[in-house]
Amino acid sequence: MHITITGNLGSGKSTICKILNEKHQFEIYSTGKVQRELASQMNMTTLELNQMMCSDPKYDHMIDDATAKISRENKDKNIIFDSRLAWHFVEHSFKVFVSVSLEVAAERVMNDARGAVEKYTSLEEAKKLLAERAATEKVRYKDIYNLNYMDFSNYDLVIDATFSPPDKIAEVILAEARKYEKTNSHPALTKMLVSPKRLIREEEIIEEDHIRLKDRIEEYSKVSYAIDTVIRVKKLDDDYMVVEGVDQAKAAYLAGTGYAPIEVLHD
Repeated sequence: MHITITGNLGSGKSTICKILNEKHQFEIYSTGKVQRELASQMNMTTLELNQMMCSDPKYDHMIDDATAKISRENKDKNIIFDSRLAWHFVEHSFKVFVSVSLEVAAERVMNDARGAVEKYTSLEEAKKLLAERAATEKVRYKDIYNLNYMDFSNYDLVIDATFSPPDKIAEVILAEARKYEKTNSHPALTKMLVSPKRLIREEEIIEEDHIRLKDRIEEYSKVSYAIDTVIRVKKLDDDYMVVEGVDQAKAAYLAGTGYAPIEVLHD
């Protein structure tokens, strides 16, 4: 099985890959590590290297050619590709995008080793630089490959990491990948899973909801990791607004359910 994982900066995808390696013996191929090592060798930040790569795509091609070669030559191995564009270059894979809110992403990079190396001095600066780096990468990949890695329709699964621990996310990814392996076909629509905590705020829950939704709460408390009902939402900057399925979202929140599937509506 080959699983390709990309995601927002600070989403924890590398930690998720490490868990899949340690618990389920997947080999890891990480292009992010290669890029950070290259930036360090050149005495520059990752953002500075990204900006330089905008005018010299040879580094991208070196990384992507190696990714495609590894996937072709290791079809009999379980491999996790931790890479921005592996979903495009690996011939057959379960394609995953790990999303996270910008606020939580900034908090994470402030607290890990990369935060120290890349000189984040405040949460606001971390948010600003993460947004700049994501924008730079998006432009570069569009220019070089005419690809938009932020287009969720490219993936089989989009899973949000804002409120979920990486070990839980790893288990969900593996469960969904096994479903894909059985059918050997990509789903018609991308499956998007988010924590109910991204859909409902605690202050939106009233006492009456506990009583009115009692049966549904009990039902949702028994699900393995996600409810079945798709909740329709609109994206508002970095947040979601529930358009259809408020009761289901509230019940999932109160039941402590890990995930709810969503469909993002567009105007």
